[in-house]
Amino acid sequence: MQAIRVHVHGDSSVMKLDEAPDPQPGAGQVLVRIHAAGVNPVDTYIRAGGYGRLPSLPYTPGIDAAGVIEAVGQGADLRRGTTTLKPGDRVWVCALAGGTYAQRVTAQAHEVHALPGGVRFEEGARLGVPCLTAWRAMMQIGAARPGQSVLIHGASGGVGSACVQIASASGLRVIGTAGTTDGLAFVRKLGCEAAFNHREKGYEEQIMDATGGRGPDLIVEMLANVNLERDMGLVAPRGRIIVVGNRGQITVNPRGLMGKDSSVHGMALFNASREELLECASGVEGGLRAGWLRPVVQEVMPLRDAPRAHEWVMTDGKRGSVVLSVE
Repeated sequence: MQAIRVHVHGDSSVMKLDEAPDPQPGAGQVLVRIHAAGVNPVDTYIRAGGYGRLPSLPYTPGIDAAGVIEAVGQGADLRRGTTTLKPGDRVWVCALAGGTYAQRVTAQAHEVHALPGGVRFEEGARLGVPCLTAWRAMMQIGAARPGQSVLIHGASGGVGSACVQIASASGLRVIGTAGTTDGLAFVRKLGCEAAFNHREKGYEEQIMDATGGRGPDLIVEMLANVNLERDMGLVAPRGRIIVVGNRGQITVNPRGLMGKDSSVHGMALFNASREELLECASGVEGGLRAGWLRPVVQEVMPLRDAPRAHEWVMTDGKRGSVVLSVE
C-alpha cells in the first residue's frame, strides 16, 4: 500500500510517500481501508521529535481517519449499542498508535466507530483527536455544567471549533477568542455568545465584562505558554483551566490559583482509558445524530501533500481543520 513514511525526525520535508506492507489485524484489532486522514498539531510534534511519546523509526504518522472496515481480528468487540460493526461498514477512527497517513490502518476495536450516512469521510476524519479532545477536556476533566461559562482560546481551530459546538449544545455560555476578523465571525456563527480578538490589547477586560466581572468558570487553553498566566487572572473563583496545547515553557506565580481556589489540569488523549474514550465517542456520536455537531474542514489535500498539510496546521488564522484525501 501507499503510505507516508518518516525515517528520521525533523521538519515537514522528512515525510515521504512510499510503499509499505499492508497491515493485518491482530487480536482485538480492526483493519480499515482509509478514505480520508485527519491532520493534527500533535502529528507535527511527533514528526519533529519533540513529543513525550515517540514511535520507533521508521513510522507512518497520523491518528485520525475515516473509511471502511475491511477485516476484523479475533476477539475484536465491535458492539455499539444494539448494532455490531462489520466489514463493509463506514467508520471513523482514532488510532492512538498512529499510522493513518496511509491506504490502510489497524486500530483497536474501541478506537473504531460508526460513521453516519450523512457524514462525509472528510468530516469523519476530524472526529477523533479534535472532537474527543474537546469532549474529554470540557465534560470529563473540566466537569462543565449547563449555565456555566467557558472561555475557548483559539476557538476557530480544529479542537476549538469542536469545543464551541459541544459547549453550546450543552447549555454553557460560550466565549471564544480568535486572531482575525474572519475567525471571529466564524466562531460566532458556530455558537459563541461573545468573541474577542486575542491579538488586541485589553481583550482580557472584555472577557471579564462579558462574564459580569466574575470570569469564566472553565477555560480551555490551546497555547498555555502564551496564555496560562493571564488565564489564572481571568478564571472565576473555583474555576478550572484545562490545558490541551502548549509550545514552550513559562514561569507563573501559583498565588493566582491559591487566591481563587482555582485549578489547572493538563490533558492528553493518550492518557484516556478505554472506557473514557468510549464515553467521549458516545457523546460525539450523539451530537452527530442530533445534527448539532459537524467537524469543520477548511482544506482537503492529497496524501502526497502531507508536508504542506503539516505547515498549514501550524499557521494562524485557521477556520477548522485540514484533511488528507486517500482516495
